[in-house]
Amino acid sequence: MKRKSERFGQALAFAHELHRKQKRKTSGVPYVAHLLGVAALVIEDEGSEDEAIAALLHDRLEDQGRAYPGGVPALAAEIEARFGGAVREMVEALTERRTEEEMRIADKRERWRAHKMAYFEQIGAAGPAVRRISCADSLHNVRTLIKDYRRMGERIWTRFMTGRGDDQVWGYRQAGEAFRAAGTGPMADELLEAVETLERAIGEG
Repeated sequence: MKRKSERFGQALAFAHELHRKQKRKTSGVPYVAHLLGVAALVIEDEGSEDEAIAALLHDRLEDQGRAYPGGVPALAAEIEARFGGAVREMVEALTERRTEEEMRIADKRERWRAHKMAYFEQIGAAGPAVRRISCADSLHNVRTLIKDYRRMGERIWTRFMTGRGDDQVWGYRQAGEAFRAAGTGPMADELLEAVETLERAIGEG
């Protein structure tokens, strides 16, 4: 994306409006910092304006859909009305979904892993634009985890479902390998390098 248009600014304002009360679970910084970080990585990877907008909105349906007037369908329709069908399709493809098979798994850790594997398959089938955004999301998450782990230590994992750092390493490594196999490009390599740094930090902690 060579130049940001008014649509990008409008998307940033819309994202901020939806997430203005939300904070990152580990650092407590405003959630919009994550959205800007993911969008920046997409732009630096030569993503299109639609991809950059979808990056700003990638968590909208998952995090804000139920609370939005009219629910997820209404929010998806609003995204399409404001930013077009292509952006809506990418945001929908980026939204994690729970399956009946997953919910039948009694063990919390195994249920989480099954959920992640299903999401990796979902992203793998979605196309290169969605993979670029998802990879940027994972990369920004891991970089944030490294910084916050060094600040907080082991207590950081109490804020995650399984309560274990090795599960986060496993999940992001699986994602990085899937992105690399799908030809996502240098950002997949950066993700795997970041995962190695996180693993070393945990080992040294």
